[in-house]
Amino acid sequence: MVVSSLEIAGAEAPPPVQRSVAPLRRQVAERLRQSIIAGRLPPGARLIERELIASMGVSRTVIRETLRELESEGLIAMIPNKGPIVRELTLAEATDLYSIRAVLEGLAARLFAARADPSHVARLARALDLTAKAYKMGDPARIFETKDVFYDVLFDGAGSETLSLMIGTLHGRISRWRSLGLGHPQRSPSRSRETIRNLRALVAALRKRDPDLAERIIRHEVTRAATEVTRLLSGATAAGVKDTGAHAAPSVRRR
Repeated sequence: MVVSSLEIAGAEAPPPVQRSVAPLRRQVAERLRQSIIAGRLPPGARLIERELIASMGVSRTVIRETLRELESEGLIAMIPNKGPIVRELTLAEATDLYSIRAVLEGLAARLFAARADPSHVARLARALDLTAKAYKMGDPARIFETKDVFYDVLFDGAGSETLSLMIGTLHGRISRWRSLGLGHPQRSPSRSRETIRNLRALVAALRKRDPDLAERIIRHEVTRAATEVTRLLSGATAAGVKDTGAHAAPSVRRR
């Protein structure tokens, strides 16, 4: 049975949104997006308009626009006669997204090696240091945050607005799988060590301006991440999580 967003055991209603400089809809979307990515709203959770309006203190128009945005990002699905629910995680979609991610990030690494100035390389090295510290602390949320900064510097240094937009769209779709891979209790400890080794090797290759090596390293890292997520998701499937798409694939958009 599909449960509502406020009926989930242990889940808390998103707090009212505080008005700020950021557009209201952007704030609401980010609150719901993070709740989905972090698993506070699990797959199958029903998102009921009136409950969201009451809990977040915004208008029906804002909620409906937000739900359309999250649907376009692939985070929720609109089910006839039921309304919006959080989409299931599927092995097929994870495999597809990680394959595309390897290609796009490989291109970003090549462009970074050719176009980035020394300040980008220095920023990337600092971002990696913060990521390594986050891994050592073992805080999945902090790891997620610092890795996002690392990738943002990488994509910025690639100097392609079009590629950045495409990767941004992809990362919005893949966030839930990344969160699963980083925070799962059965995550392999060696995987974290491997990630840092690979990212350090990537930065070294970029310092040398070696596009071929940089592309090979980042594609290998993405492939290893996909293998880990597939392993974890396969375990969840055995426990009852779907392994095939339960709903039509929505259009693509990033947060």
